[in-house]
Amino acid sequence: MTDEQTTITDKQWLAAQLIWDYHQMGHSIRPCDVAIGLGSHDLGVAAFAAKLYHQSLFKTLVFSGGNSPTTAGRFPRGEAVHFREHALELGVPDEAIVLEPHAGNTGQNISFSRDVLAEAGINPSSVLLISKPYMERRSYATARKVWPEVDIVCASEPLAFDEYVAAIGDRKLVIDMLVGDLQRVIEYPKQGFAIEQDVPEDVYAAYHSLLHGGFDSRVMGK
Repeated sequence: MTDEQTTITDKQWLAAQLIWDYHQMGHSIRPCDVAIGLGSHDLGVAAFAAKLYHQSLFKTLVFSGGNSPTTAGRFPRGEAVHFREHALELGVPDEAIVLEPHAGNTGQNISFSRDVLAEAGINPSSVLLISKPYMERRSYATARKVWPEVDIVCASEPLAFDEYVAAIGDRKLVIDMLVGDLQRVIEYPKQGFAIEQDVPEDVYAAYHSLLHGGFDSRVMGK
């Protein structure tokens, strides 16, 4: 069902806003040893990483990500490669960027980035994870599981929910993605992929109401 065919009620919109707020960790951005830009369909991650680099918040920037069914058309050479090219256009020096072009999921983003940093002789004690806004919590929970010995700080473009939806241009798709990411926050700890996160009752209720409302194209098992 396309965005044009979907009627989104005020109640559903408020439920999506609640989940959007929950997905963001609310960390204060501070200097870290390295940053990792997590690959996705959202080139804004690379742009925000470049902005933070120019604010001297880190000296080394890893871009991590290969291809997925949802990004291969937009980034045919792989997410990390395109992110790197965009950061170079925005003035990040090539020597500051480490490329990790193979990861196919968030766990691999973290573990493969750790490996390429170690190969470069870099063993950080703090990592700034830069992601899509609604991916902060899942990336945090994954990193704490995969790389527990480092201090993790999460960051994303400071966009309001309405602004992000307008930038993507498809309200139904954005809500589907919010629901899909929350399912992973809930289920991945049971599979050993992430640490458990407390999910408030109102967020659970919003999640189930949107699932029942048909916002489920990005959930596992579909």
